[in-house]
Amino acid sequence: MLEKGQEILVLRDVLLPGGRVADITISNGQVMHAGAAGKGDLEISCRGKFVLPAGTDLHVHMRDGPQKAKETWESGTKSAIAGGVTVVVDQPNTIPPLTTSDLIRDRVMLAESQAYTRFAINGGVTSDADLIGMWRAGIFAFGETFAGPSSYGEAVFSSVLRYTMEQVAGWDGLMTIHAEQVTEGPDRTLADHDHLRSVSGEVRAIQDVLTMNAHGCNLHFCHLSSADAIRAIPGGGASREVTPHHLFLSYELFDPEDAQGKVNPPLRSEKVRRELFSCWDQIDIIGSDHAPHTRAEKGKEFEHAPSGIPGVETMIPLLMGRVLEKKVSIADVIAKTSFRPSEILGITKAGFSPGDRADFAIYPDTLTRISADNLHSAAGWSPYEGMTAVFPEKTILGGTVVFDSGEFFKPDLSEDYSGIRLWIQGRGYSL
Repeated sequence: MLEKGQEILVLRDVLLPGGRVADITISNGQVMHAGAAGKGDLEISCRGKFVLPAGTDLHVHMRDGPQKAKETWESGTKSAIAGGVTVVVDQPNTIPPLTTSDLIRDRVMLAESQAYTRFAINGGVTSDADLIGMWRAGIFAFGETFAGPSSYGEAVFSSVLRYTMEQVAGWDGLMTIHAEQVTEGPDRTLADHDHLRSVSGEVRAIQDVLTMNAHGCNLHFCHLSSADAIRAIPGGGASREVTPHHLFLSYELFDPEDAQGKVNPPLRSEKVRRELFSCWDQIDIIGSDHAPHTRAEKGKEFEHAPSGIPGVETMIPLLMGRVLEKKVSIADVIAKTSFRPSEILGITKAGFSPGDRADFAIYPDTLTRISADNLHSAAGWSPYEGMTAVFPEKTILGGTVVFDSGEFFKPDLSEDYSGIRLWIQGRGYSL
């Protein structure tokens, strides 16, 4: 670990995405040089390894408070850095929901006391939400805004959605959209869940939101679960997020009543999953929608079990597994998990060029199998059990090693990590 007073970190023999091998010299939380390097205070050999700019996950639910049995900020952000993610954006469907400036400030204080990663906080959209107060309190975005109900999140009325989009457009802010339409009927199996929250309903919800957006609010569509949903959003019209669980899992992989596969939007059929993966080039970002619940909660009768699965730690490792299998490129993984999410968040990207944020993850070139026993979320289970992945050996935040071979090192909140505090304040923030 790089201690205080050791100002120069050198990553030796880094294979860059274009094929060149270079040393990466890091100081004061930033990349200073990419090329032949002199001696560093700490040097890490990266020969034979994959070095990736660390992930930025725009979609996590860190729970805590009354839900701390599911996850805490400590366990959730440890899970993130063990998966090569150094920035997370927390969603507002907490208990209570984050709809006022005071609740936002409380959430920030809770996160600052525990977090092992950088973080941003989103604000909730309801009929009585204090939009301007939350904007000034430093939220990143408004939403996940539910155009269909989910666990701990009720759908908002069209009138509220229109009004909020108009207000947010005036601030040049961002709204994130959970697009679903839900029909009535028995919800006893994963196939039922897919039917009640159908692909066609997802597409209609997207089209309705786009039609209502008369004032040109910046939109980000969360966890799109089908190729039809991807295609329903015009290129450049909004950013498109897809989760690993919709890319890698189908409901046919589970027993019909296994609630560990219950999530909103639902896992689709294998046919729909394959079609979604075929839209890889049209996906802007991969976000985990990390939404942990306990084993006991997931063990309830299907109809009463909550929706949501843990995934922040396995997101990039699953994709790196496909890199080793030559099914996706490492450049695409970096773009969709790091460069583009950082751009949307409005922070300096992690990367290999001088001035880039010095957040990296170092991966071996060997596959392993996912085991919940080796993961760090408080949930204690994973729907990806037994699937192949590549987990990082080390994770670096602002030039400091914060994870090394299973050992964690908490970032020092007094340090200035490449000019970005651990709490990433939204553009509306005012003291």
